Amino acid sequence: MELIEWARLQEELLKAQLSVIRTYVRHETPDINERKISERQSKSHMSIIVDILSSAGTPLHISEIIRQTKEQYGTVLDRESAVSALTKKVKKGTTFIRTAPNTFGLK
Repeated sequence: MELIEWARLQEELLKAQLSVIRTYVRHETPDINERKISERQSKSHMSIIVDILSSAGTPLHISEIIRQTKEQYGTVLDRESAVSALTKKVKKGTTFIRTAPNTFGLK
C-alpha cells in the first residue's frame, strides 16, 4: 500500500470515528435546563414575541417586550427592527394588534 493510499484510508477512518462521536454527543440527553435554553435559542424573534404576549395575556409596550425577551430568552431585540416587524404584521391584519403607540397585543 502506498503512502497516499494509507493516508486516505486513515482519513476515512478518522472521519467515520468523528461521525460516531458527533452522533453520540447529539443524542445524549441534555439537562432539562440545557434543553430549555436550546429550545429558546432556536425560536425566531416573532415566535418569541408571540410567546411573551401570549403569556402576558394583555398588550405590552415594546420596552416591556424587549425586557422580557432578554430576561426569559437571553436574546436582545433591536427596538426599531422589532417595532417595524410588528407594525408590518399589524398592517397585514395577522397575529398582532396595536393598542397604543409602540404597544402591541395578539389578535
